[in-house]
Amino acid sequence: MNGEPKVSETGRTRRRRRSRQETEADLLDAARRLLQRDGVLAGVNLREIATEAGVNHGQIYQYFGTRQALLRASVADLVEHQSADREGHWELPFTERRAAMFRHRLTEPELVKLEALLALDGDEDFSALPRFAQTRRSLARDQEQGALPADADTVAAHVMTAAAQMGYVIFREVYARDTGIPLAELDERAERMYARMVAGIAGQAPDPDRNTGEADDNDASA
Repeated sequence: MNGEPKVSETGRTRRRRRSRQETEADLLDAARRLLQRDGVLAGVNLREIATEAGVNHGQIYQYFGTRQALLRASVADLVEHQSADREGHWELPFTERRAAMFRHRLTEPELVKLEALLALDGDEDFSALPRFAQTRRSLARDQEQGALPADADTVAAHVMTAAAQMGYVIFREVYARDTGIPLAELDERAERMYARMVAGIAGQAPDPDRNTGEADDNDASA
């Protein structure tokens, strides 16, 4: 029957040959699973990734070239999946976009750490702002509509608020330990303070009644 594995004359079942696209997708999925399981600082063993994906170890080098390229591709693939069908994010004003991204990054700490490691490793092909053209359009609209001051350095505003997000996510567990504040409580307090910082950049008074709940599905864009 179609779709059933073929059986050789020796009685062994032969697996269907995967396309390059399928093999690459399997390797990226395997890398993400192992990063989520072990954490980014545990290191990534390429043979373990190959075993997890059910492919030959040499195919990693054939398709990606280096360990660094595989990790970079994993980050890009994950960001792309998160951004799919969430274009409404770009229509939000500056303060709301920044708040939504802060909450989203709290849900993806391992991705943030991996991005930091790629940057620290000097990977010249890694991009911390993969959708920067879209970001610039949104920032220009913010100024036109008064969501940012006319004289604001919009690029610096975006970069510095992104850096604050990522820095907090990377160190939040250590901050919680050092301060003795439970992590969930520290996250809430940090989010409120972040909102005040962003409001200051936008030239707005912070809203004390602002909803600091979790981001909805339209908030998790890069």
